[in-house]
Amino acid sequence: MNSFLDIGLRSAAVYVFMLVAIRLSGKKELSQLNTTDVVLILLISNAVQNAMVGNDTSLWGGLAAAAVLFILNYILKKFLFKSQKLRDLIYDKPEILIHNGKMDFAMLGKLGISQEELQEAMREHGVDHFKDVKLAMLEVDGNISIITGKVKETLYKRKHQHKTLGLNN
Repeated sequence: MNSFLDIGLRSAAVYVFMLVAIRLSGKKELSQLNTTDVVLILLISNAVQNAMVGNDTSLWGGLAAAAVLFILNYILKKFLFKSQKLRDLIYDKPEILIHNGKMDFAMLGKLGISQEELQEAMREHGVDHFKDVKLAMLEVDGNISIITGKVKETLYKRKHQHKTLGLNN
């Protein structure tokens, strides 16, 4: 078999495996990387390198593997844009964590989000108390969005006062 075709097939297999593994590990893991996440990524990249290029450790072998990964990623993004079914398969749905000041403890447990993590996200959004949260959601990218019940008032000043058409009685 052609060595570049072999590298292409190996790289595609690793790409699909990594997509499935990340999808199964949960979206919360994607939001912020801590030390153990960085170590895991480094070790995974080292572990799958040989699986992609095999015995070909040449510059061209590495470039071929990288090119296949970029091409597959580009193609996948095009298909994701066009297909709702594929998006549903690849991406998780946003999940409600707090609704009208009430935490959904079952959902927090299911997603593995601690109360401390939720409080950290609230502080990042300038919210002190759960009761002030209208909606908190774990987004598909792993971030937590917070919407408060407070409505900010914006004052608009007119540059020119409009005159009536002389219809004053």
